[in-house]
Amino acid sequence: MRPLLRALLAAVLLIPALALGPAPSASAAERPDIRERLAAIPGMTVTEEKPTTTGHRYFLLTYTQPVDHDRPWRGTFQQRISVLHRAEDRPTVFYTNGYTLGTTPSRTEPTRLLDGNQVSIEYRYFTPSRPEPADWTKAGIRQAAADAHRVITALKRVYPGSWISTGASKGGMSSVYHRRFYPHDVDGTVAYVAPDDVDDREDSAYTAFFDRVGTPECRDALKSAQRELLVRRDRLEPRYAAANAALGNTFETIGGADRGYEVSVLDVVWAFWQYSTAADCAAVPAATATDDQLYGWLDEHSGVTANSDADLAGYTAYYYQAGTELGSPSFDVSHLAGLLHYDYRQLYAPRSFVPRSIPMRFDPGAMRDIDRWVRHSGERIIFVYGQNDPWGAERFGLGRGSRDSHVYTAPGANHGAKIGSLSPDEATEATATLQRWAGVPAAGTLAAAVPPFGPLDEEGLRLERHRL
Repeated sequence: MRPLLRALLAAVLLIPALALGPAPSASAAERPDIRERLAAIPGMTVTEEKPTTTGHRYFLLTYTQPVDHDRPWRGTFQQRISVLHRAEDRPTVFYTNGYTLGTTPSRTEPTRLLDGNQVSIEYRYFTPSRPEPADWTKAGIRQAAADAHRVITALKRVYPGSWISTGASKGGMSSVYHRRFYPHDVDGTVAYVAPDDVDDREDSAYTAFFDRVGTPECRDALKSAQRELLVRRDRLEPRYAAANAALGNTFETIGGADRGYEVSVLDVVWAFWQYSTAADCAAVPAATATDDQLYGWLDEHSGVTANSDADLAGYTAYYYQAGTELGSPSFDVSHLAGLLHYDYRQLYAPRSFVPRSIPMRFDPGAMRDIDRWVRHSGERIIFVYGQNDPWGAERFGLGRGSRDSHVYTAPGANHGAKIGSLSPDEATEATATLQRWAGVPAAGTLAAAVPPFGPLDEEGLRLERHRL
């Protein structure tokens, strides 16, 4: 491509980022309707407005993004976003979902705490926000951070006030990655349950976590149930295979139902602590449990369809990133000695969950760079973790260069830890910090800070229960 043509194409693609200056001042009566204002942004298309029962307005949109932000002339794709509109003079929360976009009106905790607007973004390469054909080398951290930067830049014309970014799990990680490359896009970040796997070869923290989480009795019960699922493999695995076959599920990506079953069993203790609490230990099946009880428990916590091609396809973009940048956990499984059919470290790894047609090469420097930035330069970030969440075994920490940043741990909480899960004093402190960043008057206590919990918040919790 000739240099002049290349430059012209790049300029056209970057119009949303470069041509949007401050919005002209006008009274509320003179402004066009919010839908018209959103639709007027170059590259933005309003695809649907859904009703709410709360007085908010909710829009689904697509936004034209370059496949490669470094070479924008190489094509574009349509990225889905949503806007939950409260008022143009309220703070705006930017929700880096990390996965597929939820399309039902919902609020994250920071949106509720600030009574603000919410802009949610679908992570690139999760369908349908995926270029065709897909160049998977463009599915990583820096490209996604640039996606977020362009969306925020475009929408600041409509929402000129303070901005706070947030996300949970992979979405929490993504909110930090965006700040690494565009630290001044937002006024603060609340990152929930975000892992920080700095050295993918060193995972002893996960083994240490499983050695101390809960009570010794609960840990022993979980190990016993997990072993029993493999001891009874001759009966339970055919049941697993038949259930998937009845649904038309195949196992080409992972390499067969036998491998799928073994991964589900390997994952069951992790999944228990990710989504359950210590109170659920009483329901762990004993070694004397029936096959039905054991199989039902496996399905409840691991999901017997989770490793089928149909289910894995929805998470290809996640596993690709885990195997190329983010890293993935491993832990001691010596209590399963003699019962496993496959090499644990090879089977329980991202490569098992991504089609072989997609090449993968791990970059050990990606997370080191992010971690170094947080410790040396990170500013205005709140990290929230759950005490009993395995994903928090390797977590972000602060350094001498971290400014106005905080790490909190919610007692007894799992992967759904929130500011509201913290001790009352810490919850009030974190809320006040968030309000200060957003320029919202402090309410004094957490309870006084927020409007009543409602259907938008219930939906937000439901969506986040499905995060990895």
